[in-house]
Amino acid sequence: MAKRGEKKNLRGRAGRMQGGRGSGRATQGHVRLWGRHAVEAALKNPLRSHHKLWATREGIASLDGELPADFPIEYAEVADLARLVARDAPHQGLVLECDPLEDVHLADVMDGDEARPIMVLDQVTDPHNVGAILRSAAAFNAAAIVTQDRHAPPESGVVAKSASGALEIVPWVRVVNLARALEELAEAGYWRIGLAGEAEVNFAEALPAGPVALVLGAEGEGMRHNVAAHCDALARLPIGEAMESLNVSNAAAIALYAVATR
Repeated sequence: MAKRGEKKNLRGRAGRMQGGRGSGRATQGHVRLWGRHAVEAALKNPLRSHHKLWATREGIASLDGELPADFPIEYAEVADLARLVARDAPHQGLVLECDPLEDVHLADVMDGDEARPIMVLDQVTDPHNVGAILRSAAAFNAAAIVTQDRHAPPESGVVAKSASGALEIVPWVRVVNLARALEELAEAGYWRIGLAGEAEVNFAEALPAGPVALVLGAEGEGMRHNVAAHCDALARLPIGEAMESLNVSNAAAIALYAVATR
């Protein structure tokens, strides 16, 4: 597995935990990830700089591949690891502290590939939803997700666990102004479709040939007016009357499937 960053001596004694014990937060400037898929993907990502892995021996054994002999590991008991993560977080015997990923710019992901949509999220703040959307984006080969730098969750263990490894695969672009980002997408040839339950047009009818940017708003409030105004079309998913709406991550997965199979 790839590893960059500071090297430390191996520690084999469980229980002598360091770094934010009980807080569930990483030390300043670092990100703390947990769970097998999230940790394993981060360890394999050559763009990550790793600092330390706390783990049970069973957690280490569950990883796909071997760590370098000099990788900084501190073995611990399950209860000790629970003090390093968010309350009741399913760490699966693995907690990794690493640097956050480098910033990605919108120009870097606008490749114009009609088979690789770009997901634009307007004030989707729940980290579980963002993680689930990242997972669907990876499954359907989306080019990136785009969020505002404010009103969006930071890179975190909750996002990574919900993404099940996709945080390391799908570029995450953060922009200052979402409306301006949509203008740039249009200039690059993307057709911008906003998902809105009140729209009259079905999503399949609004879906054109060519590259697509899918725009989704927060649950309840939906897209802001200015963001919706920067879409080429608003469309709805044809769900039954028994349910008023879908969870935003479910809606994203359905829209991505529709793009993949058009």
